[in-house]
Parts: sequence; C-alpha cells; structure tokens
Amino acid sequence: MSVKTLVTFFRGKLDDTETIIPALQGLVSLVGTSNITSQEAEEIVRSLFQHVKMKALVQSQRFKVFTIVDILIARQRDALKGMGKAFVADYINLADGEKDPRNLMVAFAIARVLLIEFDVSSHIEDLFNITFCYFPITFRPPPDDPYGITSEDLKKNLRLALTATPAFGPFAIPLFMEKLIAGSPTTKRDTLQTMIEAFPIYGAAVTRTHARKLWNSLKLEIFQPTDSDTENDALKTTQALIQTIYRETDQTQPGPEPISEEIEGLAKEACEECIRILKEPEKSQAKPATKVICAFMSTTPSVSRYTLAQAVPHFVRLFLDPDESSNRAPMSRLLADVVIAARDSTLLDPTVLPVQGEVFMSPYKDKVLGIFTVGLKTENTRKYALEGLKGLVTTRGLLTDEELGFVVHNVNEVLSENGDEDEDVSEAILDLFAAISAITPRHISQTTLPQLFASLPDRAPDRNADVERLRYWRTLAFLRRLCVQSELFEMLVVRLSTKLDLICAFQPTPETTDLEPTAAYAHSVLRTLGDTLAVKVDKGDADVAKYVDRLMPRLFHLHFLGALSSSGEYAVAADARLVTVTAQIVTLVVQVQQAQRQEAFAASLFAAYFDGEVKKIADGQPKLPDDVPFKPFAAESPASNKTLTVLFTAASIALHKEVALPVPDESVFLDTLLRWSIDNSATSSQREAGFHAVASVVNKRPDGLNAFLDEKLPELWTSQAANVSVFAEKRRKVIVGWAQITRALLVRANPLSASFTDRFFELFEDAEISWDAARALGSIVATDKVLTKRNHAVVKMLYAQKFFNSVLPRIVEGAKLSGNASRQNAYLVALTSLIKSMPKSAYTHELPTLMPLLLRGLDLPDADIRANVIDTFLATADTASESKDQGNTVISQHAASLVSTMLKNAMVQEMPSTRLRIAALRYLAILPSLVRYDILHPQKAIVVRELAKVLDDPKKAVRKEAVEARTIWFKFTG
Repeated sequence: MSVKTLVTFFRGKLDDTETIIPALQGLVSLVGTSNITSQEAEEIVRSLFQHVKMKALVQSQRFKVFTIVDILIARQRDALKGMGKAFVADYINLADGEKDPRNLMVAFAIARVLLIEFDVSSHIEDLFNITFCYFPITFRPPPDDPYGITSEDLKKNLRLALTATPAFGPFAIPLFMEKLIAGSPTTKRDTLQTMIEAFPIYGAAVTRTHARKLWNSLKLEIFQPTDSDTENDALKTTQALIQTIYRETDQTQPGPEPISEEIEGLAKEACEECIRILKEPEKSQAKPATKVICAFMSTTPSVSRYTLAQAVPHFVRLFLDPDESSNRAPMSRLLADVVIAARDSTLLDPTVLPVQGEVFMSPYKDKVLGIFTVGLKTENTRKYALEGLKGLVTTRGLLTDEELGFVVHNVNEVLSENGDEDEDVSEAILDLFAAISAITPRHISQTTLPQLFASLPDRAPDRNADVERLRYWRTLAFLRRLCVQSELFEMLVVRLSTKLDLICAFQPTPETTDLEPTAAYAHSVLRTLGDTLAVKVDKGDADVAKYVDRLMPRLFHLHFLGALSSSGEYAVAADARLVTVTAQIVTLVVQVQQAQRQEAFAASLFAAYFDGEVKKIADGQPKLPDDVPFKPFAAESPASNKTLTVLFTAASIALHKEVALPVPDESVFLDTLLRWSIDNSATSSQREAGFHAVASVVNKRPDGLNAFLDEKLPELWTSQAANVSVFAEKRRKVIVGWAQITRALLVRANPLSASFTDRFFELFEDAEISWDAARALGSIVATDKVLTKRNHAVVKMLYAQKFFNSVLPRIVEGAKLSGNASRQNAYLVALTSLIKSMPKSAYTHELPTLMPLLLRGLDLPDADIRANVIDTFLATADTASESKDQGNTVISQHAASLVSTMLKNAMVQEMPSTRLRIAALRYLAILPSLVRYDILHPQKAIVVRELAKVLDDPKKAVRKEAVEARTIWFKFTG
C-alpha cells in the first residue's frame, strides 16, 4: 500500500515545474528498489509521457526520465508490452531530439530492446528516424571528462540499435551507401564496420536488392583506398555481403556440391570482374583484385569453390604462357596469396583431419605445386614460391608425406646452389622448413639437416674471410630455428658437440697464430645450442631434462680439457666468452631437473671442483690429463682454471631449495667462497659468479646460516668495507658482494635485509667510496636473472615496492640536507640509481619533490648517472602529458632548466657519452608535447639554433635524433 501511495504521490507532482525534479528523483529510487506492480508501472510511464516535456528539462533530469523507462522495461517488460503500440509511439515522442551522450547511451539501449521485444511494426520508420539521425557518431569527449563516455561507446550502442531488426534494412542500406560515398575516412570506417554487423541481421532478400550498388561503392574503397584500415574494412564488408547473400543457398544444399557448379549473382560478377583485371598481373589493380578473390575464400563453401575454380586455372594458364614469362614474379605473388587465403578459409577442427572434398585446393594442388617448384629455380620468383609452398604445406590434409618430401628436396637444392641468398628468401625458407618439421620432422632430419651440418667447416675461416663467416652464421641461424622439435634437437646436440670438439682441438701453426676466429666460431656454435635450448625451456619441452647426461658432460669435458691442457697458454675452450655461454646452457638444464636428480648432480659437481674428481661430471675424448690438478678455488690456481668457476655458479644457482650443499658446514663454505671472490678471483665475471653462488644459497636456506649471517658477514663489513685503511678497490668489492646478499634476503622478505641495507648509508660519509655504496644501494632491486622463480629462488610479492617505500623517503631527506656536499651527492647518486629500478607508478606522485633533486643529479660528473636521470624523465613523459592542461605541471615549472641542461648534454664537446647525448635529444623532442607553447616559446629560438650544431655530431644515431628534435621544435607553434 505504501508503494502505491508513493507512486500516486510522485505521479501527481510531474505536472508541476516546481516539483517535477524531486518527483523524478523519487521515482528513480522507487522503481529501482521497490517491487512495482505491473499496473503501477503502466501508470508511471503514462504520467511520464503525459506530463514530462523533455525539452524543458536539463540533461540530468532527462537522464532520470530515461533511467525510469529503462528500469521499467527491464523489470516490467510484459506490462509495458501490454500497453500496445501506444507505448512505442509515446516513447518515440519522448526520446526524439535528445542530444546529450550520457542520455543517448541509455536511449540506444532502450531502442534495441523495443525493436527486438516489442511490436513496432507500425512505427519502424519512426524508430529508424530517431535512431539513424545520430549516425555517424562525431562526438569527441572533452579533456578530463568525468563521465568516461567515449566515441567508441556511443558507436557501439548505436550500432546495436541499428542492427536490432531486419526491418531497418530497406531504410538503412541506401543511407549507408550515401555515407560511404560522401563521408570522411573516419565516417567511412564507421559505416563499413556497421554494415559488417548489419548485413547478417538485415538478411539476404534486402542485401541482394542493393548488392550491385553496394559492390560498386565497396569496390571504390578497395581499388582506390584512402588508407589501409578503410581498405581492410571494405574487404570485410564485402565478405559479410557475400556471406549474407549466399548463406541460405549453401544451407539448402546438403553435402559438398560439385566443384564445377555455377553460382549466379554478385559473387559471380565480381569474381569475373577481378579475373579480367588479373589478366595483367603486373598492373597496380591486380593486387586489390587478388585481395577481393582472397576475401571470397572465407565466405561460403559454394563461393569459395567457384572462386578457386576461376582463379587458380587462370594463374596456371598465365604462368605457362611463354608470352607472360616476364610477369611470373607478380603472378607467383598473387597465386601465393590465393593459396594462403584458401588455407585460412578452411575452418575445421584442428584435431580431426579433413575428409576428401573438404579441402577446396585438392583438385589444383598438382599444378600449383608444379608452378611453385618451377618458381624456386629463378631468383625473382623464389620468395613468392616459398610463401606459396608454405601455404600448401600448412593446408591440413592437402599434401601427402611423399609430396612433403618432394618440397623439402627442391628447397634443399635451393639451399645448396644459392648459399648467399638474401635475407627475405632465407627467412621464407626457414618458415617453410619450420612448418614442415612441425608436421613431420623426418624429412628435415634425413635430408636438410645433414646438408646444413655438412656445410659447417671443421676449422674457422680466417679473420678476413667475411663471406665464409657469413655463410656459417646463416647455417647456424637455420639450425637454431629448425631444431626446436625433440628429434631434431637431439640431432643438433650430437652434431654440434662433435663440431665443437673439432674446432677447439685446432692448434695454431706458424702460418696461423690468430685464434680469435676460432674462438668466435666456437662461440657461435655454443650460442646456437644455448638459444635453441632456451626456446625449448620456454615452451616447457620435457626432453630438456635428459641433456644433463647427454650434453653437459661433453661441455664440461670440452672446457676442462682446454683449461688443464693449456700449460699457461691461451686455449680456445678456456676462453671466458665461451664459458659464459656454456654457463647459460648449464643453468637451463639444471633448473628443469627434479630435486633428487639435482642432489646427485650437485655431489658430482662439488667433487669435481673441490676434490679434483673432474671425471664425475666430464666425459669425452681425448681423456683429461691425470697429472694436472684441478683446483679452481685455490688462490694459486691458474687463470684458465679460475675461469671455470662460472660453470660452478651456473649449476648451483639453479638448485632447488631442498637440495643441501654437499659440504660439512654451509656457513663456513659460504664464507670461504665469499672471501675467495673478494681476494682471489681474477676477473669481474669470476667475482660476480662467486657472489651469485653465495646469494643463491642465502636466499634459499637462510635458517641454517646463522653463523654466516650474524657473525662472519658483520665481521667482514667492519674489517674491510668500513675500514678506511683498506684499499678502496677491495672495499668496493665487498660492497658489491654485500649488495648481492642483501638482495637475496630482501626478495624473500627476511627481516635481516633492513639492517643490511642500513650499512650502505653508513658509508655515505666516506668520500672515497660513498658513490659506490650509493650505486650498490640503488642496484639492490634492479632486474636480476639469478634470484628468479625459474631458478627456484624464494621470491615474495611486492618486495620491491616495500623497499622503495622504506628507502626512498630516507634518500630524499638526505639529499635535501645541507652542509656536506659529498654526502649530498652520495644521496643523489643513490636516488638516480634507485629510481631507475622503480616502476613509474611508485614515484609519480613524488615528482614535485623529486624533480629538483633529479635536476641536481644532471650536474653530477658521471655520464651514466645523468643518462639514468633523463631515462626517468622519459619514463614519466606520459604522466606529465596527461597533466599538461592543468597549467602548472611539474615539468612546466622547470622547463627553462630542463631545456638548457638537455642542450648542454647533447653537445659532443660537453659530453662524450653517446648514450647520454641521445637521451638528452629524445627528451628535448618530447618537451613540446609536455609543456604549453607560451611557457616554452622563449626557448624556441635557442633550441633551434643550438640543435643545428648537433647536426654535425660524429655519431649517426645522434644526428638522427637531432634532426627529429629540431624538426619538432621548428614546427612548434601556439
């Protein structure tokens, strides 16, 4: 009773201009929250239609009216349907003339429901008029629009309304054609996209009536396109038109129809028109004509069959015609496009092979295969022939196994006869072979791979033999792409491992003492193995695990043999660059092993590196010397042996956390390894490897390392890092190692990470190493490839954000303190180092505070620090651009300083760092998009004049950026 009373009360207030606004608000609340009866719903809408004058109301009140109607249609649809045609007529009068986008979003939704659910037969034209009058949508939301309504939102809702009923077809299609002929590119695309959705709804009868006129309009956008997007939309619209006209015909013909069956109507006429154009395949119109043919392939089976029956024989005749031999290249390209389109049109279940008759290309495959095989023999048709062959190969159920072997054989001949192919052809061959290997790798493994392996030399080409070097690079690139499949990768491992043994066994002669080409060749072979293995790991291939026994012993043997047999001289197999690549392979293989297998491997690894039992992890020929000890972690160990410590780290960082190290006391072991890294490592890569090994163990098993973390590490810091009497270089090494251990604790959210972090701040007072400590502090959360989930490290969520939140305020506060310039600079260095590792969202809100400090960082003498600052400015450019219209942005406040600083850093006389000069020029180029013209105008003449000097920079990359920046400033106007 109370609801009825309220309804009656609010209805009675709708005819009074003083009370209509609260009455509408009351009705919105009432219909939205209460159980309105059908009778009350009818009474409400009648009162709305009778008393509400929409033109007298502001937008917000009109929105309430539409909302009331929308809710009642959703909740009391049957009651409103019972009101008959009067409801539809009254609603049309109510909605007519609405212009506000917020109201139109609701009005379009209401119109769609009325057209689908209500009897609108007597008001179709009226509904069409109040709906189509908004087409096309030209609305552009104002800047910072709080309502979030976009042009695309309006287009989507209007399109849903226009495609709600077939009855709109006779009215809409003629108007669509008018818009298509006279509209702008944006209007044309909107019209085309709407027609794509509308044709299936309007039906075959209506679209067939206008088919020829539609084709004439669409043809213009295809053959004379204004832009590629409009062309693509016109092709899709043509597909929708053909599908709509011929779908019913196909559905009434059960089973596959004969291939020679004729079709009538638009498809036949359009196809014949395109075939006439294709009689001259070298002409510019041939390409769009082929696109139409290809579009027809994905329409209906009857049209697809007819189109193929017309197009393929035509291309075959052209190819075989001696008078058209000069046009074979464009003809091959067009035929390849048709074959690919025919393949893509076969929408079949990928798990079920198609039956005879379902592959439309089957009747023509022999002739087409012959044409593409002939096309392989000549240079100008080779690329298109390869693309066409790939289309045939990847058409499911088309080629037999013997025919696939025939394709592989012919492409192999191209490989052997044309070793110096251009890049496009090589890429096409790779794509074809990769497609075949995915179907049946047998042909590749039996014919192609032996040919590729045979082309690899056993000795490296000389330093000046560029052609031979390019040839083996190309061969290795082929192998890298082809040998991902399990069977092929196994073959790759066997053959390249043998090749590595031969390469590294080469001994210099008096005529050839240069071993650098040999090292480069071996490095390329190893890189091929590593890159292919990385792809397999990313794919999750199960066969990777077995290479802990099949590949790693041979690689360890290769490097051990080089290190133990070198007698102090350079050995290719002991080259640090090769060892680094092998280390990556070792990590990839070890990380996929189960914990139990890792335990056994770790035991053999430690036995080899600490007990000298190298044969436990190395296997191969010739045998390793028994009389040469292998003690890489000994202080007096040769440099070649120390180089192999990188392999030890590569394996240890990938162990599961459950795998304990096979040592009596892990704390003692880690302390020894850490001190070796600081005191006895010979290179930075060895030192870094030792730090990584320590950090990995600390991250995975800190609970058993109390002696190391609580006693040995603090003592190391006090006695070396904080001791001013120790040489600065050694202190820097300790700082780097400390940063690695701090990161290991931080990523697993260990409480000790806070006290470890505090140690860096203690050194900011020490002018000798303050910058090193600052850089190390900022690097703690930098991207890390060691402490990752893939390496089974313990990584907690949001650890970096928590670190930023705790450290950034402290750094900012320290940078603002006056009195000690050296300390201030250390805080600035820490800020620039840290902010480089931070996500933009973490510091955007702090930009007003950070900007003055970052500008001070641009005055520091270190080029990397300056480049980091400018990279930060570039990263925040989007945010600054969004706030540009607010008039007083952070960038605007410092515009003059930024311009002068960037110009100074862009000059080669001022700054020798190429990276910094490029970064400065890039920021200069985007400043006009961030700051208003009236603010930057005083700087324009200076920038244009000074950038003219940079056009003479010795580096091409710098000159390129200078040209772009100067052009932008030159065109910058208010």
